[in-house]
Amino acid sequence: MESSLNAARRARELDEVRTVVVDVLVVGLGVTGAGAALDAASRGLSVAAVDAHDLAFGTSRWSSKLVHGGLRYLASGQVGVAWESAVERGVLLRRTAPHLVAAHPYLLPLTSDVGPGEAATVMTGYRLGDALRAAAGTPRSLLPGPSRLTAARALALAPSLRPHGLRGALLSWDGRVVDDARLVVAIARTAAAHGARVLTRCRALALAGDGARVRDELTGVEFDIRARAVVNATGVWAGGLVPSVALRPSRGTHLVLRPGALGALRAGLHVPIPGERARFALVLPQADGRIYVGLTDEPLDGAVPDVPEAPESDVAFLLEVLGGVLDRPLGRDQVAGAFAGLRPLVDSPGGAGGAGRVGGATADLSRRHAVLRSPDGVVTVVGGKLTTYRRMAEDAVDTACPNAPASRTARLPLAGAGPVRPGLPRRLVLRYGAEAGAVLDLMRREPELAEPVAAGITLADLVWAVRHEGALDAGDLLDRRTRIGLVAEDRAAALPAAEAALYRT
Repeated sequence: MESSLNAARRARELDEVRTVVVDVLVVGLGVTGAGAALDAASRGLSVAAVDAHDLAFGTSRWSSKLVHGGLRYLASGQVGVAWESAVERGVLLRRTAPHLVAAHPYLLPLTSDVGPGEAATVMTGYRLGDALRAAAGTPRSLLPGPSRLTAARALALAPSLRPHGLRGALLSWDGRVVDDARLVVAIARTAAAHGARVLTRCRALALAGDGARVRDELTGVEFDIRARAVVNATGVWAGGLVPSVALRPSRGTHLVLRPGALGALRAGLHVPIPGERARFALVLPQADGRIYVGLTDEPLDGAVPDVPEAPESDVAFLLEVLGGVLDRPLGRDQVAGAFAGLRPLVDSPGGAGGAGRVGGATADLSRRHAVLRSPDGVVTVVGGKLTTYRRMAEDAVDTACPNAPASRTARLPLAGAGPVRPGLPRRLVLRYGAEAGAVLDLMRREPELAEPVAAGITLADLVWAVRHEGALDAGDLLDRRTRIGLVAEDRAAALPAAEAALYRT
């Protein structure tokens, strides 16, 4: 496959980039960096894209998995950000990633904490969001409109809700991505299919407008990559390479609940945050039975870690918020794991006042992205969110290469998009889309690969990731190509299989 990423391709292209001058060097292979690599390569530009770690190693794998229409931003007066979100959500749902992004229902339980006036206000917001959907051209068949449900219907969808005092629920729909890290992999592979050299474990040590000094983290060898334009898409780490970039990172924590913790949950939940106006915790059931609960919004002080940790204070806070709507509050033992991500929020002069867990300074900062050019010509793209990655990438490449052809990515399907062979297992279709048949064929050729590993993942998934998705070690396999690693005991159980998969090339 032209889109296949693997160790052999990496070695070959690592040799190539030492001897050529590329049109664009992209530093950072989260969703925005991968998007910039695809945007530039699909315009016919020669591209090298590097990351110190792996695809989606940083913020892009720690999102809320939402592909949303910007209702929150509309409520705070950020109309432009809301419109951009609605448009980009439609692009993903309709054209570029329908195999990875789909509509999902969410319930807002009408408890004593949500008075009639607040319920009416929220429903008005949902209807405004639905108007944005229509204006953006996303059909109702892909994203249904909001409605009000009876208490009985709400309990049928979320049986763990407290029935006493429940007046019903508001039902809304929004987009969600099956797996944010898999979205990044699909973008990177599509970039590779258009000729981009996608190089993980390649750390940029210093940037300039005409290239970068980099180090191969597998061998320690340092060399230069020469480029006509350089895009810094390293997110919360952007200031480390371009000191003039000012960011105010925030930490968002999610819990991973054990399967069955909330019964047969058939919809997501929006749970009001006590004392906060129009802010909600999110409960999102996963295909493997796990449930994500998030998220906090805490300012991050000090050095930016490679992998942030979720503090116990965040865990306790989210359990307390969730317990406010449940018939039986959850104990700490129902939390199988937790993860935290860092948002690269653009700093604003003077900042915002009033720190708070969800309603504080970083929660109030705009999610609008910024494209900045440093005096030596390096273009840095920061801010934004998962939903609008494509537009961020387009803007960055427009700025870095103003004479390049126009962007094509709004209509460019990602790897795995396209017709699906009939009769394939649903699990494979949800993970691989049009490539599900190829994964099933791999199992049929090598029947031992059908052996289950953990969390619904088989050995075939791991081998496919090594051969086609650029996985270079067990961490890539367990923590990003799959999400087995979110639960420590699952990770430990699956580690031998992951290590074995690395040798089945």
